[in-house]
Amino acid sequence: MWKWLHPYAKTEKAFGLCNTLQPWFAGTFFLLFITGSVWGLLFAPADYQQGDSFRIIYFHVPSAMLSMSAYVAMAIAALVGIVWQWRTAFMTMIAIAPVGAVMTFIALFTGAAWGKPMWGAWWVWDARLTSELILLFLYCGVIALYHAFDDKQQAGKAAAVMALVGVVNVPIIHFSVEWWNTLHQGATITKFDKPSIAPAMLWPLLLNILAFASFIGWVTVLRLKNEILRREIHRPWVKAVLSEKREGANAV
Repeated sequence: MWKWLHPYAKTEKAFGLCNTLQPWFAGTFFLLFITGSVWGLLFAPADYQQGDSFRIIYFHVPSAMLSMSAYVAMAIAALVGIVWQWRTAFMTMIAIAPVGAVMTFIALFTGAAWGKPMWGAWWVWDARLTSELILLFLYCGVIALYHAFDDKQQAGKAAAVMALVGVVNVPIIHFSVEWWNTLHQGATITKFDKPSIAPAMLWPLLLNILAFASFIGWVTVLRLKNEILRREIHRPWVKAVLSEKREGANAV
């Protein structure tokens, strides 16, 4: 595995991989998001207790799940950067951070919109909600710490340490509904032996989870490409790429 991955420590190879992945992530996102959202919002049956208000699940659950997954991915990139001193790993880490923060904000916002009619309050200091809010603060902390340094290599190391320390919050979020008595409902789709959701509701949810994952991949590779171009502006291959882009823009 490492033999395959090692070439992508070079920024030029990483940039090329981003160009390859970008259209696949974008196409997958649009296809699955449109299919899953239309299916879930218009054709899935209403919940027998919550009625149509349950349909926010098609945005809340994917964003909540992937806010944690994005943080784990960011922490893995941080670990690779610290252990092997890969600049591209630090760049990947900071490329993921704002995308993960947006996913976390969407999860909190949709959770509040769902909680108001169900619990009678926009916000409660529930274990799941509080730990998810801490996750947003961790994302913001990584971003702020990275931009606090002029030397981006040192910035990457400092932010990576914070990302690794904060990863302890992820299992707390996941298991909070089991460790504490909370208002937030327990697992639904992760009980693969007997999911607590009807198949007609489950399938569009799974499509939107994959769509949100593709969105994170798409935006991350876009941000990583921009970060590489900005950091490697002095490289001949970067100058060639920018020159081609200018020529293409002038031709249009």
